[in-house]
Order: sequence, then structure tokens, then C-alpha cells
Amino acid sequence: MKRILSAIPVLCIGFLAFSQNIPNHKTIKKNIMSTISHKNPKDLFDPTPFAFSHSTTAEGNGKYVFISGQSGGEDLKHTLSEDFRTQVRFSLKNLETVLTEYGLGVGDVLKVTVLIVDHNPEKLSIWTEEMHNAWKKNQFPASTLIPVPKLALEGMQIEVDAVAFMKK
Repeated sequence: MKRILSAIPVLCIGFLAFSQNIPNHKTIKKNIMSTISHKNPKDLFDPTPFAFSHSTTAEGNGKYVFISGQSGGEDLKHTLSEDFRTQVRFSLKNLETVLTEYGLGVGDVLKVTVLIVDHNPEKLSIWTEEMHNAWKKNQFPASTLIPVPKLALEGMQIEVDAVAFMKK
């Protein structure tokens, strides 16, 4: 038993030495391409007409970008139109502005969460139309829409937060 126990460190050192026997001890790097995938299982309804995907994934080298809720504020004073469509357009424009800071676009967004005050079918239709305008390739992020009675500031009708993936 003592012989076996005393042989273990020698074996470990031997394995360590053998594993380090790489010419010039160079690190081998693999160039891994980053990809974003959108999936809509055939056993579920097609969400594309409604401007979202059932799921998205990011794979490869990169990092996540978490974007705080963007409202429909039109300028540095956060002016809010009374028109819902205008606020939707500006919330998406503001989202794109943040994405641009990272060298990203809407195609890099994996997930959005949408908060809509006093949600109704007309507002859903407007949201869907504007998503189709912003996501021209119809490769939509995963999405959750949450009807709410009120948002942080008086007059805010929509807020959109997002998670994007920045490829290296």
C-alpha cells in the first residue's frame, strides 16, 4: 500500500511533464465564430407576424450587453409625445442609439421586454408594425410584453429593455 501511495506523486509529475511537451510551449488558439440563432419550433405557432421569436441563443466569443428600459423620449429633455406610435418609434430609435454605442444593431438583440401602459389590440398592432420596420430581416428577438397601469414618468406609454450579444 505504501508503495502505491508513494508512486502516485511520481505518476502525477510524469503526466504533467508529458502534457507540457509541446514544441516551444506555444498556446494553440482556435478562432471561434460567434453566431446568433433564432428558433421557432414547428410545434408552436409562428410568431414572426407578431414580430418576435420563441427563442434566441448566442454562441461563441463575445459578451452580453444589458440595455435599460428605453422610453419614447424624443430629446435630451425626454419630451414625450401624447401619440403612442410616436413613443414606440422613439423607444426603438433610443434602443438603436444605445446599440450603436457598442457597434451593434437590432440583429444583435437576443431578448426584449416591452412594458405598455393600458395595453390593447390597437397598441399591439402598432408595436408589431414598428418592430417589423426596425427588424427588416424578420429575425426577431425573443420577447415579453407586459401590460402595466403606469410607468416611471407621467406620460410614458412604453418602455423597452433589451439584452444584446456583442461578438468578439
